Amino acid sequence: MQNRKLNNLIIELVTRSISILIIINIVVWPSVSEAYPIFAQQGFDNPREATGRIVCANCHLAKKSVDIEVPQSVLPDTVFEAVVKIPYDLQMKQVLANGKKGSLNVGAVLILPEGFELAPSNRIPPEIKEKIGNLFFQPYSSDKKNILVIGPIPGKKYSEIVFPILSPDPATDKEAHFLKYPIYVGGNRGRGQIYPDGNRSNNTVYNASVTGTIKKIVRKEKGGYEIIIDDISDGHEVIDTIPPGPELIISEGESVKTDQPLTNNPNVGGFGQSDAEIVLQDPLRIQGLLLFFGSVILAQIFLVLKKKQFEKVQLAEMNF
Repeated sequence: MQNRKLNNLIIELVTRSISILIIINIVVWPSVSEAYPIFAQQGFDNPREATGRIVCANCHLAKKSVDIEVPQSVLPDTVFEAVVKIPYDLQMKQVLANGKKGSLNVGAVLILPEGFELAPSNRIPPEIKEKIGNLFFQPYSSDKKNILVIGPIPGKKYSEIVFPILSPDPATDKEAHFLKYPIYVGGNRGRGQIYPDGNRSNNTVYNASVTGTIKKIVRKEKGGYEIIIDDISDGHEVIDTIPPGPELIISEGESVKTDQPLTNNPNVGGFGQSDAEIVLQDPLRIQGLLLFFGSVILAQIFLVLKKKQFEKVQLAEMNF
């Protein structure tokens, strides 16, 4: 009898634990609409295609501007900052997965040259740490530490993202060289319009699937619509489903054509990419340049002194 009670108690505890874990997973784990940049990491070995396009543009269809600021040159084994700017009107609201309006999130992918990587926490200067705040960066994959991703994060607070970067040292890294290197960046604001599986999100335009007349518009209990269209080709009824979020721009009795928009375009965000160049500078070159400048200055000084000395000798001879 006691064993049965003990077994029942164990089963009840296990059941409660599983229920709590499920609730925590639902609350904490980001929804599919906010999973940037997980989609890119899971679907592509490299986020930059051979054409130069960054793969985030596959889901974020609208084009927006993005900018990057990096030093013109850096010394080896030095921490510097790369500032990615993702500008947009902070008053804008985007359509969320549940159809409601909310603030835009942002995300970015930074493609550095081989050898460059995220700076270790103990190497980041205090002034850069202050700019970073609570941001969390991660490598694109275990074998691509030179590609960094971040997001989604609140756009109102982080429309400028500071990446702390550590430059390589050719003295210890034989693959690194003192050259000029390109840096590529992609940045998005707002949610995407297409998921990697090809399905559309509710942050895009929905079009009529057939040509015909809109027979009825049914508002769904949890939001969104069902548009019943009489197909002009065979007289059958076709139902186009509209998720919560987009607003209808058609009405019952109206004639529509295939691919004609049934809703407005709720998207206010977009994706952009840019690039910059940085020079990994050899300290010996700088020292040599400084020595050259110093020798030129000294030579000029000696020439002036020699000229003054020559003028004094000439003046003395004339007086004699």
